[in-house]
Amino acid sequence: MTSRRIFTWSPAAIVFDCDGTLVDTERHWQDARIRVFGEFGLKPRPGFAERAKGVHYTECGSLMAGEAGKPQLADDMTHSLLRHFMALVAEDPVTMPGAVALVRLAARNLPLAVASNCPLEVVESSLARVGLLGCFAHVVVAGDGLLPKPHPDVYATAVRLCGVRPEDAMAVEDSVTGVESARRAGMRVLGVGPRPAGEGAERADLWLRTLADPELQAWAHTWADGTAA
Repeated sequence: MTSRRIFTWSPAAIVFDCDGTLVDTERHWQDARIRVFGEFGLKPRPGFAERAKGVHYTECGSLMAGEAGKPQLADDMTHSLLRHFMALVAEDPVTMPGAVALVRLAARNLPLAVASNCPLEVVESSLARVGLLGCFAHVVVAGDGLLPKPHPDVYATAVRLCGVRPEDAMAVEDSVTGVESARRAGMRVLGVGPRPAGEGAERADLWLRTLADPELQAWAHTWADGTAA
């Protein structure tokens, strides 16, 4: 299934990424990375922000240290990254455009889950503060034997907990890393946000600029009203 043909299909469950998809925390990760580089007196190579998008924070710490030519600082930069990020997101959790309406519509008739590379406490606190946590039956994060995206573990687990087949479920993602994870789990994928450069975004069935897209919201009403095919 490709392009807008996804709108002729009905998902049996939806699994959302959190960072940059539901909650505008990607800017907090970016700010946290900037703070860490400044704290250690280092600078990343050009284009680092795009390379780091969607990467698990532990891997991001190693990436930061490697790109700065200081691999021995990986552990210290990882701990600092998480500390700065958690402080920033606690101060200013903001939902992405259209996220609240879409989640609440979908939750009327579909099982929903979250699959994230973020720590559980960050995901749950962010969703709770914007009033969405109760919409999700399951929140699955990397760790405890589940490999982070782009591995399929978090999506495969979320779909299993929702009680549906992967091919009947849809992932909603904002990064190529997340799209790859969902694809490896056997799911259909809706990409959202600025379309990433390169061929990775083509792995999504459809890429929309925002969850507030009128056609997407209209499609969601068919799930909520029980009129989907």
